[in-house]
Amino acid sequence: MSRLLWGLAAGAAGTSALNAVTYLDMAVRARPASSTPEQSVERLASAAGVDLGEGDAAENRKAGLGPLLGYGTGVGAGLAYGLLAPRRLPWPAAALALTALAMAGSSAPMTVLGLTDPRRWTASDWASDLIPHAAYGAVAAAVLTAAR
Repeated sequence: MSRLLWGLAAGAAGTSALNAVTYLDMAVRARPASSTPEQSVERLASAAGVDLGEGDAAENRKAGLGPLLGYGTGVGAGLAYGLLAPRRLPWPAAALALTALAMAGSSAPMTVLGLTDPRRWTASDWASDLIPHAAYGAVAAAVLTAAR
């Protein structure tokens, strides 16, 4: 039970760090938010036969559910790592593993849904993805290291 709770806490803390770094990047570079979370919601709802409504109602639901997908991914990655990873992994290795897990957990579904193709990303695209996920990995690993 302890590993489960620490994994959840690590995932939540890592997700908060990822979001903070993402929002800071948006503020510094004056870039818009990514539309892929909302597009993911739309595709998943369609595949599941779930009606999101019409007009503003549908847009508002997508705007709310998109970030929740991100929280689910982050908490899920922390939980999976907390339950499955060796307990004594050094912090740098844990941070790297959690970074990779979070990146795969977010990019793989969007690639399968046809919303992105990492093979076509520019260096700037990779940096925009890697840096927030590295913050996730560093913070999540710190929480799990503290749990020892």
